[in-house]
Amino acid sequence: MCLKSFSWRYLLLSTEKIKKGVPLQIISNYQMEECLLEAREELKRLEHIIYVSLKYTRTVDVILNALNRMVSTYDYIIEAFLLKAQEEEKIDVLVKSPALRAKILLQTYPEDKELADYIRFYAFLKDLLKRPYLKREEFRRHVTLIAEFEKGTSEIKIDTLLNCERYVHEFLIYAKKVLLGEVEED
Repeated sequence: MCLKSFSWRYLLLSTEKIKKGVPLQIISNYQMEECLLEAREELKRLEHIIYVSLKYTRTVDVILNALNRMVSTYDYIIEAFLLKAQEEEKIDVLVKSPALRAKILLQTYPEDKELADYIRFYAFLKDLLKRPYLKREEFRRHVTLIAEFEKGTSEIKIDTLLNCERYVHEFLIYAKKVLLGEVEED
């Protein structure tokens, strides 16, 4: 179950299913699918921010909001992967810390290089959001968020956000393919 969208109704449905003899595997598959659906909803919100909000309100605050939505989408997908690992008994418990979840995911699937690339991008996004930033050309087409790193600077523009959104979308498609065996044609 996605911790961010926890509801008592879901808990009651789960306990009813257990009482009726529904295997726990079906419940964890339901939880995994729920996390992927929540990730898709976050991705829709991200698309709205990029294609609508940023079009009319060209500020760094909107860029930051888009980056936060990307991180939130990643959190849901990572949780789905960890639920799968828990189902396969590769891990015992789900931790609450997002950074620790990403680390555990990498330790659980060390052979998956594509997953490692996605998690590296997630770590970059989280690091980017923690950094102090500068604003350039606000209210213009080339609004830019500039963040300083140890080895250089990172400039996030509208075009960069579009590429990042596509990459997050690819991660969701990859997750559905790996976890559910589905290929999305979105």
